[in-house]
Amino acid sequence: MMKQYQLTMPRFVYSGENSLEKLTDIIARERAKKIIVFTDKGILETGICQKIFGIIGNSGVSYDIISDLHPEPGTADVERVVKQVKESNGELVVAVGGGSVMDMAKLCASMKEASYTIHDLLEDNSLLEAGLPTVMVPTTCGTGSESTFNSIVAVEEKQLKVGIVNINMLADYVILDSSMIAGLPKSIIASTGVDALAHAVECFTSNKANCFSDLVAKESAKLIFENLVKAYNEPSNMEAKTNMLMAAFLAGVAIASSGTTAVHALSYPLGGQYHIPHGISNAILLAPVMRYNMTACQERLATLADIVNPEGIRRSNREKAEEIVKRIEDIVKETNIPTSLSQYNVGKKDLDLLVESAFQVKRLLDNNRKELTKEDIKNIYLEIL
Repeated sequence: MMKQYQLTMPRFVYSGENSLEKLTDIIARERAKKIIVFTDKGILETGICQKIFGIIGNSGVSYDIISDLHPEPGTADVERVVKQVKESNGELVVAVGGGSVMDMAKLCASMKEASYTIHDLLEDNSLLEAGLPTVMVPTTCGTGSESTFNSIVAVEEKQLKVGIVNINMLADYVILDSSMIAGLPKSIIASTGVDALAHAVECFTSNKANCFSDLVAKESAKLIFENLVKAYNEPSNMEAKTNMLMAAFLAGVAIASSGTTAVHALSYPLGGQYHIPHGISNAILLAPVMRYNMTACQERLATLADIVNPEGIRRSNREKAEEIVKRIEDIVKETNIPTSLSQYNVGKKDLDLLVESAFQVKRLLDNNRKELTKEDIKNIYLEIL
């Protein structure tokens, strides 16, 4: 009997040149009199938010700015920002930023009228209710938060990142305007781009992979393999950056339909305990985990190789699977992302804690096509020390 699958996407997605101008139509459609803009101080300093503020001003509405957002938000951050949202009379949330900004915006917008706390949600995601309508404007090319209904929160007492997953966090509007990533630093293009690649590859090799997720995951992977290094090496190549922005969005759609796997499971403790940026920890882990998984998803990895290199289609699945893992390694090296945890002061002394923490991320480990024992997880970590 065929399984049931679901394709879930934001209500409206705008892309292409000057697509940011669609914000005017969104404000009118929502009849919003006041807007809450989520961003962070780094983005504010770049000046790109001025485009947003100008559009809002020309629409004749007022706005509050919430910009005291941290790169790895924890439960205390959520409580503080939810309080700010409750105190505002904003009727529409516009998030301008990367994954942390968008995750916080989605979560806090949904908690506008909540009587429950973030700790209640950590125990039961289903408590989350629909809140303020949201507009996601990504300023990186990798997290895919604009197209998922996930929000990642660091739980300080557990030294672990936890995903809150609820359909009520799905964005109402997404604007993919490449002008918002025109001046993105090379290091951020690299780390967020490989993060998106991890999303695409993991979703395509997940136990939950299906015809919907395969469609978008394969296209996302193709776009990233073809454009990430170009976007990194050629700052003025807006076509490559536009393709990366679309690839990140599609990878997020794949997450909503399928799900990430062991790469993210092993990555969460690295962010929660050692505050290693999410994209970098995923980049360090992606090739080692896929090499470990190869015997369980060789054919799927070979399919990705055929997409990247159609001329090599006559080779064996094993050869093609090895080639795609090697290509992932090459991209990480070509974009100067660290390949080990040594520079983050993570060593053998930390192994037991890392293994125990990663082993608790059952939601993602259960998606992995090959079962990982604690010894397997330890060996993967040992490979990247």
